Amino acid sequence: ATLTHLHDRRLYLNMVAGGFRNDLTALDDTTAHDRRYERLVEYSTIIQRLVGDAAPVTFAGEFYSVRNLRLTPPVPTGLAPGFFVSGSSEAGVAAARALGAVAVRYPKPVSEELPVGDTGGAEAGVRLGIIARGDAREAWAVARARFPEDRKGQLAHQLAMKVSDSAWHAQLAGMAANEGTEENPYWLHPFRNYQTFCPYLVGAHERVAGEIRRYLDLGYGNLIVDIPASEE
Repeated sequence: ATLTHLHDRRLYLNMVAGGFRNDLTALDDTTAHDRRYERLVEYSTIIQRLVGDAAPVTFAGEFYSVRNLRLTPPVPTGLAPGFFVSGSSEAGVAAARALGAVAVRYPKPVSEELPVGDTGGAEAGVRLGIIARGDAREAWAVARARFPEDRKGQLAHQLAMKVSDSAWHAQLAGMAANEGTEENPYWLHPFRNYQTFCPYLVGAHERVAGEIRRYLDLGYGNLIVDIPASEE
């Protein structure tokens, strides 16, 4: 509500069910993967009602109950936030459908991706990092300088794989190693070195734009860009 008032713009909230067992253990949370998404739906439903209703919110669920809850000041009319939910598992897609959220995936190379299947009305999106320049060699030089080889990061990535039950994490980690080339802009090196959590597209502007266009043509109507390090 505060950020919307300050900037007069709509925000998007990324709702995370939690996938690292060490974090869940620290919270004494033994809830199974799919049940965590059911819990996320209840939590998110309360937020949606708070930001969308003028009246106090009363909700009685399996995980959460509130009575006469009100958000003050309210979110300005027409600027209620949108919602993102991981769409890499059936439970995640079901949650996105229940909330009217965007089901976000961490995509394969576009040549290996299939058209977006039946999401039951939920919009689909992909999360990608982008490093693009006028020349492909310049883009790759920037990319490798920004994300150098990191043995400690590789070990952290391997450890994270052992303590995570996130579907998207397992899917990305299970892909063949891909060091990226000027002919193939899809790059998993930053993910494998625990420097970021999504694939990157690296190359000349026209080539990267063409790859993104193909994702959009497959039905991924939303593009969530990894945090950019520079305006370029």
